[in-house]
Formats: sequence, structure tokens, C-alpha cells
Amino acid sequence: MNDVSIRPENTTDHGMIRQVNEAAFKGIEEADLVESLRRDGLVLLSLVAEVNGRIVGHILFSRMAIDSQSGAIEAVALAAMAVLPEHQREGIGGKLIQQGLDRLRHLGEQIVIVVGHPEYYPRFGFSAGQARGLESPFPSDAFMTLELRDGALHGIRGRVRYPAAFGV
Repeated sequence: MNDVSIRPENTTDHGMIRQVNEAAFKGIEEADLVESLRRDGLVLLSLVAEVNGRIVGHILFSRMAIDSQSGAIEAVALAAMAVLPEHQREGIGGKLIQQGLDRLRHLGEQIVIVVGHPEYYPRFGFSAGQARGLESPFPSDAFMTLELRDGALHGIRGRVRYPAAFGV
């Protein structure tokens, strides 16, 4: 595998980030989501993966909330994560996820939510079972949570509130 470096995005990366998302998802929806979250000021962390100075992957984490009986609980949405098709299955997505989660822990975040492949995300600690107390508009096997701090979801029940950019 090529040498991969992970770094925070900067404004000059936006065009290439859009291309990566469009290629990885074979459409514009995820790329539009990234741009909408950026425009709405909801981005907590956005990282790019580079191989030989070229952006080949991207991950974005944004602010969301869980509406519970005791009030709104801050959470983080992992969406989107994309790697150019010719660089998939090289571990780049995993590096983006791991570095992103490490940085979120360092920032003091406690709960991350993802809608993704049930076979892929559990290897990073995401769990559909742990998300059972939360209501979401997504299929239960693809809707997963991760506690960045042990017990962060203990006893929490409620509805997940996504930003308007998600269209749900």
C-alpha cells in the first residue's frame, strides 16, 4: 500500500473533496451533504487522506443531537466517509475513521452516530445494539452508535435529530 497521510481539510481542498465523494458514492448526494453541513457551520472535524500529495479520501463529522426526556444531548454524526474507488480496500477509510475518532475523543466528544454498512463499522466499535434506545428514520441494522466515553449512552432514550442538510 502507498504511504497515506491524514490531515485536516483546508478550503483549497473543497473541489477535490467533492470529486472524491461523487466518485465513491456514484452521485452528488453525499457531496451536496458535505457542502451543506459546511455552509451551515455544523462541521466539527473534516479530514482528508493523501497519497503522493493527492487527496484520495475524506471523512466528515458534524454536530447533531439526541432529544431525550432530560433535554438535548450533543452527539456527532459521521457522514460522509469516502475513498476514491481505485484506492478502496487499501485501509484508507479505516485510517480516516480511526484518526477522526481519536481526534473527537481529544475534543471531549462522547457519542458518535453513523448510518453505514453493518459489516464494516462494528470493527471500529460501532454497534446497532447500542443504538436500540434511539429513534431514527434509518434501518436498524445500519444505524449504529459508538461511545467515545464508556457509559455515555447509558440510560439515554430519545429521538436522533439530524441537521436539516440530511433531509430527514
